[in-house]
Amino acid sequence: MMKQNDVNKVRNAVISQMGKKVKVRINRGRHKVDETVGIISETYPSIFLITTQDTKDMPARTISYSYTDVLTKDVELILCR
Repeated sequence: MMKQNDVNKVRNAVISQMGKKVKVRINRGRHKVDETVGIISETYPSIFLITTQDTKDMPARTISYSYTDVLTKDVELILCR
């Protein structure tokens, strides 16, 4: 069972990395994993936004994720250096 304190820890960790470049790994199930690189652009009480970079294959876009996605490991954030 998820506790509010756990969600708050994830929220605070994401807020502390706001404006930084991250690699996002999304577990889509059945051994399907998507990866993208973007910048944490905005945070809200229940979700945060990642703005991806413009590439030749994909235009720039903004994707939202919830803190519970990170907590349940459906979404993994990896800091880029």
